[in-house]
Amino acid sequence: MLTSYYNVKNLEVKLNKYTLRAPFNGILIEALVNPGTLIRQGQKLGEYINPSIYEIGVSVKSEYRDLLEVGKHVKLTNLEKTNSWIGKVVRINGKVDSQTQTVKAFIEVNGKDLKEGQYLEILLQAKNEENAFEISRNLLVDNSKLYIVNDTILDLVEVNPVFENQNTVVVKGLTNGTQILAKPVPGAHIGMLVKVFNK
Repeated sequence: MLTSYYNVKNLEVKLNKYTLRAPFNGILIEALVNPGTLIRQGQKLGEYINPSIYEIGVSVKSEYRDLLEVGKHVKLTNLEKTNSWIGKVVRINGKVDSQTQTVKAFIEVNGKDLKEGQYLEILLQAKNEENAFEISRNLLVDNSKLYIVNDTILDLVEVNPVFENQNTVVVKGLTNGTQILAKPVPGAHIGMLVKVFNK
């Protein structure tokens, strides 16, 4: 009993000689232990963040990994599009995720209006595509076909989607001046008779 008591006292003396310091001024956002609690090796004590610099991890489709380079600047916006910031790519994972076929990139950004846990959208400068058109995603049929109006009859044509946004998709394979549906038509089929409505 006495041996255990003096071992604990010895550890307390050693502990008083050490101070844990973060390499930045920040704020404590999570504390997982109370004063006097026994701490085990590897146990998480809490979370301390630097509120002036944030790092965002984004997953980019492997086919677009050439668009990202370390040191490249990208634009970030909040979901409401009311604020925007400029971030810098600081790291790119060299491995492609086998399940999602995406590459993880990390972007460093700072700003007084940013908060921990906030959702942001990242705008990447993509490559130029000639003769491409941006249409609503819900117009695509089987992810590669699109209904067009040929005179007054519906026809289904094959298109090549080259880029997808949240609500739109950029496709190739359409000729300029082709009439497409403004919104999906329930029960649409090839040869269906339609009337073009001009506002």
